[in-house]
Amino acid sequence: MCESQIAFDKGEGAGKECSVRRQDRSEVTKQRILDASERLFATKNFSSVSLRDIAKAGSVGVATVNYHLGSKDELLKAVFLRRATELNRERATMLSEAEQAAKGNGIPLRSILYALLLPGIRWSFDPGQRGLFIQFMVRCQLDPSSPLYELFYRDVRHLQRFVPHLKQTLPEFDAADIHWRLHFTLGALHYTITDLNRLDQVSNGICNIASMDETVKRIVMYCEGAFRSGPFAP
Repeated sequence: MCESQIAFDKGEGAGKECSVRRQDRSEVTKQRILDASERLFATKNFSSVSLRDIAKAGSVGVATVNYHLGSKDELLKAVFLRRATELNRERATMLSEAEQAAKGNGIPLRSILYALLLPGIRWSFDPGQRGLFIQFMVRCQLDPSSPLYELFYRDVRHLQRFVPHLKQTLPEFDAADIHWRLHFTLGALHYTITDLNRLDQVSNGICNIASMDETVKRIVMYCEGAFRSGPFAP
């Protein structure tokens, strides 16, 4: 190989390495902006948070926010999808593992409920970004000005995947019964991850709300009993 070709190859390699470093820095900046946005949206209404607020919290310029994520609406969706995808992947993984363990039989109801309930409760006990995401998600659900307000009620595929397994495990219930009980179970989950401190007040401190393991076991036990309470009688 001639010297000029060697020099060209070295230059091309250095160029590729430099490009990779730039991409890495760009991704770090993007994640920093998303982290800052998540913190702000978790504590304030969507309409009260400006791009300037986000830029300041992320230690970047407004132009950098626009470059990486575009409008505030697109930024909010990116914050949501980053964590929601991870959360629902945890649920799907747990459900898939339970299905494999069942070896073609119906998945035990308790295993289905653990897959449905555990990830969200575990995240709500996380003092870091995952816990912030739970706060952010709840605030978006309650804020009609949020671009995600309608998305929460349209994107239900991650919940629908549980229905066939519930039907197989509980053949005595019709489809309406299954969906009603799933709905009430999700209500129990929502109230647990958003307002567990109220239990401390109502019970005068006798309930151990500091234990994630106990919280999960208790809600699973409660929901399992509710699912097995017998078919609906008009």
